[in-house]
Amino acid sequence: MHELSIAMNVVKLASGHAAEHGGRVTAITLRIGRLSSVHEASLRSSFDLVSEGTPLAGAELRIVSVPLRIWCPSCGAERELPDLQRFSCPDCGTRSADIRSGLELDLESIELVETTDP
Repeated sequence: MHELSIAMNVVKLASGHAAEHGGRVTAITLRIGRLSSVHEASLRSSFDLVSEGTPLAGAELRIVSVPLRIWCPSCGAERELPDLQRFSCPDCGTRSADIRSGLELDLESIELVETTDP
């Protein structure tokens, strides 16, 4: 279950960011491609588990799904694939393994609120 290690790394990065800027994390946004092999429900569950007791406790995990897009040499354009089974242009049928998006696993943003020490 690599979602647990992903969640642990996200919490580690965001906790460091929160400590550096003196705040508490309220939301994290991840961009996840369809070919990244990340199971969203497992990632959410893992994030909730590993964020307990950290500056991310209770933070919202936002996930932006990135579609699978290939370059079609015949059409001269990027095309979004409707499924993961056929790597061919949905318009003209030309096969292509030139992936332009869908492999992403990016930390897009960390939202913080300032905390004040009593």
